[in-house]
Amino acid sequence: MDSGAARARIVSEADVLLTGGSGRLGRELRALLPGVDAPPHADLDVTDPKAVAERIRATRPGLIVHAAAYTDVRGAETDRETCWRVNVEGTRNVAAAARIVGAGLLHVSTDYVFYGDRGGYREEDAPGPVRNYYALTKLVAEEAARAVPRAVVVRTSFRPRAWPYPTAFEDLFTSQDYVDVIAPDIAAIVRRFDEVPYATLHVATERKSVLELARRRAPDVTAGSRRDAGVDLPEDISLDVARWRELRAAWAAADVAEGGGAKADGPTASGPTASGPTED
Repeated sequence: MDSGAARARIVSEADVLLTGGSGRLGRELRALLPGVDAPPHADLDVTDPKAVAERIRATRPGLIVHAAAYTDVRGAETDRETCWRVNVEGTRNVAAAARIVGAGLLHVSTDYVFYGDRGGYREEDAPGPVRNYYALTKLVAEEAARAVPRAVVVRTSFRPRAWPYPTAFEDLFTSQDYVDVIAPDIAAIVRRFDEVPYATLHVATERKSVLELARRRAPDVTAGSRRDAGVDLPEDISLDVARWRELRAAWAAADVAEGGGAKADGPTASGPTASGPTED
């Protein structure tokens, strides 16, 4: 890996198009990267190939951050058509348009592409077999994204800023975190996209139970079990984030050597959960 000795190549926010800008991650990224083009769903429906192609041809972004997704893990079991259309066909549409204009693609994916029986998954580990329909669509979407020559798949998972449920699973282990912990790392990757030497990055924090994560911000949350989720969920879906930590440290060292420049700091990021999905 290049240690970053060369001067940082910073991506201009004005050269970035963000899908899913009104979603959980999208809102955080818009606050961190206020200059990005983040059209609302009414102006850019990723399931409409004609609308996607027209928008991207008209704006010709240098980088597309694809954060739009169907993320209701339980709901996907009964609303499979919508989940497939958004996650798979939507990604195909964005990837096709990116190829037309020569844009890079940062595709936001999930830790659920792994089976989730052992945890500590590395980028080079084989994904699957998938545990639920949501996971299937996200795995297929990764392959659609990789059709773009300059694509980076970021596997991560996050919760809203405030824990939203009265219970949390004590028997599901993850490396996910809250969205305000994850988003700064994603923003750092956007800014230095041209310096990412990998096709896949795991962006997450340390291994923990979902219950432990919940009680960090909602101490009164009670313990629940993934067996009561109504959908097949993993036991341990935690990610190995050594690659991202090394890259981020190299960027920080290069910034110090340059006496300033782009900041690659911010917390380390994370993966999806049992009672809820990942990015939206």
